[in-house]
Amino acid sequence: MSRLAKKPIALPSGVTVNVANASVTVRGPKGELSWTLPAGISVETTPQGLMVHRSDDSADGRRLQGTSWSVLSKMVRGVHEGYVKELELSGTGYKVQMQGGRVVFTLGFSHPVVFEVPAGVKVETPDATSIRVSGCNLQQVGDVAARIRRICPAEPYKGKGIRYKGEQIRRKAGKTMA
Repeated sequence: MSRLAKKPIALPSGVTVNVANASVTVRGPKGELSWTLPAGISVETTPQGLMVHRSDDSADGRRLQGTSWSVLSKMVRGVHEGYVKELELSGTGYKVQMQGGRVVFTLGFSHPVVFEVPAGVKVETPDATSIRVSGCNLQQVGDVAARIRRICPAEPYKGKGIRYKGEQIRRKAGKTMA
């Protein structure tokens, strides 16, 4: 049984929730998110916040209640505070710059790599070697950051490439002459 799903999801000031049939819409200063509830799960708005209820005590019902609580709490946090993922480039000559709604990478390939930024996500380049991905949808922010990282992941010999800020790359020793 989910212990967290028994607790209400606190609604900060400026965040409104609309529950209609099996659809939940959360609006806040950072944006608007909507989600369709799974079968057997209902949401109730109380003075303490959002309460997630299940229709039966089956194993699936308990799992879905916890999952629904987690998704809704992340939606509330996303429209209130937002989510941020930061990436950094390391390598000689590696740089990034914004050109309109595109991110252009110079990564040692024979051509620059152009990445189109999807709607709902904001990408910034504070300097030539760092990228900041932000938005209200955690899944979308994480997906865009992972797609950017996949362009040129950091390699284990010199550590060159794109990595998350603070990510440790396990370094390997190069080949030696015996």
